[in-house]
Amino acid sequence: MTAKAVTHLNFRGEAREALTFYRSAFGGDLTLVTYQDAGNVQDPAAAHQVMFGQVSSADGPGAMAYDVPSDLPWNRGENAFFVSVRGESAEEITAYWERLAEGATVLRPLGAAQWASLYGMLRDRFGVTWVLDVVREYTA
Repeated sequence: MTAKAVTHLNFRGEAREALTFYRSAFGGDLTLVTYQDAGNVQDPAAAHQVMFGQVSSADGPGAMAYDVPSDLPWNRGENAFFVSVRGESAEEITAYWERLAEGATVLRPLGAAQWASLYGMLRDRFGVTWVLDVVREYTA
């Protein structure tokens, strides 16, 4: 199996600053994709906010983060994170999805997304929000 679980942090306009800070703490590589970069601008005021961001390192901790769009509810300290499971194959991610979905509330059905060939979000029966997707390399 190739999937890895990573904490996915949620911000409103602070994801870039937070990820830059976490990179200074952990080292590694910083990837930032804005809503504009991805062609997913719903709110022009948020075009340069982070739609996908991560700090990754082979030798240390990492984190993912994004700026929650203004049309979705968000309060600092509430719903502050997701657990992201990223894999290299649809079969692997689908199998995890099917097991996690037992008793869960599906927030976004598992399917193709603009940024991933397979993506879905659910809140499990314990209240934990999981984001599952098939890894895709980002280039800006």
